[in-house]
Amino acid sequence: MIILDEPYASVPLLDWMEASFHPVLANAFTEKLAAGGRALNLVDEAECARRLEAGERIYTNSENALAWILDQVDNPALTDAIRLFKDKAAMREKLAALNPGLFRQTADRAGLEAVNVADLPLPVVLKPSVGFCSMGVYVIEEPEDWAEAVADIARREDGWHERYPESVVGSQKYIIEGYLTGTEYALDAYFDEAGAPHILNILRHDFAGPDDTSDRMYLTDGTIVNEWNERFTAWLEAVNEVVGARSIPVHVELRVDGDVIAPIEFNPLRFAGLGGTDVAFYGVGLRTYEAFLEDEPVDLAALYAARPGKVYSMSLLNPAPEASLARPFDGAALCDRFSHVLAYHEFDPVAVGFYGFLFLETDAQGAGADERDWLLRSDLMEFAG
Repeated sequence: MIILDEPYASVPLLDWMEASFHPVLANAFTEKLAAGGRALNLVDEAECARRLEAGERIYTNSENALAWILDQVDNPALTDAIRLFKDKAAMREKLAALNPGLFRQTADRAGLEAVNVADLPLPVVLKPSVGFCSMGVYVIEEPEDWAEAVADIARREDGWHERYPESVVGSQKYIIEGYLTGTEYALDAYFDEAGAPHILNILRHDFAGPDDTSDRMYLTDGTIVNEWNERFTAWLEAVNEVVGARSIPVHVELRVDGDVIAPIEFNPLRFAGLGGTDVAFYGVGLRTYEAFLEDEPVDLAALYAARPGKVYSMSLLNPAPEASLARPFDGAALCDRFSHVLAYHEFDPVAVGFYGFLFLETDAQGAGADERDWLLRSDLMEFAG
């Protein structure tokens, strides 16, 4: 079963849904797609709820769908897992034994201004307990950073909540936790009916610097897959010994510092958001959602070994703080900067908050590395109207 919702469904996902005729919930979003010519296998709310209550696998493209499931579906194994995974504070408490000694505390939104920064073991990360695409995430290195972060939240939070419901971007509770150095990764994975994890994407999340919290650069290649697949699978097994999830896809963000793997967030019922999971399709021909829904075995190492020396990246094109989202963005000119664009997904920046997704194939070294570095650091203002 599939549930599609605002703000965006990718072309590869929709193409596969037409070809497979996989059932999808009839709602305002899918009915609009059908009216526009997409041949979708629409089922009504009662049929969708019946399928999910019977334990059928479910995939969503958007966390906007979570509220409908929580309201309409009587399947505690599913709904309890959604609530747990989506609540970062609850997950931190649940998994505390896996990361003993890592500082964490929670604060109400109304109390952020009153937090005594002198009591915090800087550097720390401030983030909403329920969040999406790095919205409301701040690295606090110096005491003055706290006031700047709280002021920025006050400026931006109305816009976040205009675009996304409370179930996607929460507003009442924030997490403060110790900042781990090391490297950040993202996983698209699922737990099967026996609780065993299956990884479908391993993406390294690169940053322009310590203050960067954007989703500008995720990349993968054979080296990353070979180095981390076994270790991350073992870590997910340890996680699920505590959580006990069954038959559910997750997009997981985590940070690795030596022997420590610390979770950042678990996003239930979806893979990399806004079509980002399609990096696997554009790179190695893997439709992650098909592998999950059809329970198809995937040999990631073999897929990437067939493309030696190539790096596949996805870039969520975030605007500069001073950019006006109402002004046109020249995606074609941006694409001309690169040697091998796999795909460019254009968004409505006013509705989504981002210009789009860019997928690239680059060489691991040389000019390819230079292209990735430029994209990572550009403010994109030269293309913004």
